[in-house]
Amino acid sequence: MGKIKVGILGATGMVGQRFVQLLADHPWFEITALAASERSVGITYGEACHWVVSDVRCPEPACPEPFVPLRAGRSRRVEGIPALVKEIVVEECRPDLTCRLVFSALPAEVAGPIEEEFAAAGYAVSSNARNHRLDPDVPLLVPEVNPNHLALIGIQRRRRGWKGFIVTNPNCSTAQLVLALKPIWDRFGITALSVVTMQALSGAGYPGVPSLDILDNVIPYIAGEEGKLEREPLKLLGQLEGAAVREAEVIISAQCHRVATREGHLEAVSVKLAREPGREELVEALQGFRGPLQDLGLPSAPEHPIVVRGEIDRPQPRLDRDEGGGMSVVVGRVRECPVLDYKFVLLGHNTIRGAAGAAILNAELLKAQGYLEEPG
Repeated sequence: MGKIKVGILGATGMVGQRFVQLLADHPWFEITALAASERSVGITYGEACHWVVSDVRCPEPACPEPFVPLRAGRSRRVEGIPALVKEIVVEECRPDLTCRLVFSALPAEVAGPIEEEFAAAGYAVSSNARNHRLDPDVPLLVPEVNPNHLALIGIQRRRRGWKGFIVTNPNCSTAQLVLALKPIWDRFGITALSVVTMQALSGAGYPGVPSLDILDNVIPYIAGEEGKLEREPLKLLGQLEGAAVREAEVIISAQCHRVATREGHLEAVSVKLAREPGREELVEALQGFRGPLQDLGLPSAPEHPIVVRGEIDRPQPRLDRDEGGGMSVVVGRVRECPVLDYKFVLLGHNTIRGAAGAAILNAELLKAQGYLEEPG
């Protein structure tokens, strides 16, 4: 069977470029269409795109060569714009692209109606934008956490009369937080948590934060971020009941900061548990978590979704963000908390697990479950 043809909306932006990079040699998907704003339409991607995403490399000493293994037997060398897309002519973001599936890296200011147009026209839309995340009939998905929420697709199609559908991934900080919380939630229950983020500059896009604002500085505010981090996990950890998701009952307090690292969001988390385990039991739950994806052979699914480090000073963005090809969340400094029950630090690659890689993994799950079959 041939590869599924895919398009990328917002292909010239930072997240769009990460989509291009991660899909360049994907075993299931083939890039056949690139779309962007009017200023890029009609010229080749190589001409339109100012390439700014960094190479993805494994940290030393686990992977001394400049490539990142995605699964056993697969590796990718990543050096600038992939040759196979340089000559593709950029098109308008209209639902006449030659593909079955579109990945949306569109800015929120325009994403909502454009994604709806594509879904209504029969396309499968895997979106990184925030616009539809909290729509009751749109799956907000982290495949290791809530794959059963894909059942909302049928409800979405019936309610809206669409031939296609929209599936979303969460905010970058939410994605890595919920992945680390999932085994704790399942084993011990969580009643409250506090999370303080230290978020990389790439999360602001390109050109992002002015240098004179961030050099020698930390900015203790990111517009809209704390609300997403306090609300999105409730849907992700919630239970699908009939035609809706009953949100999880947990109190979340978030404080978000922009710091002068290029990639990799660090989060300091404290949790209050319904049942308090010993530290060793908590660590075992994190280390042993695999989720429901391991038998599906999804190309982007890391072998270890959660990697626990035992060193007193890990994880660190520069050393740990590329774990699992950027798709693993790294947890460290697990210890008792004198205010709540336990506290720990977690790290995730914000433009891979937190953005493009998350949407690609969602699409791989869609394919594995038959949602990408051509509509009859």
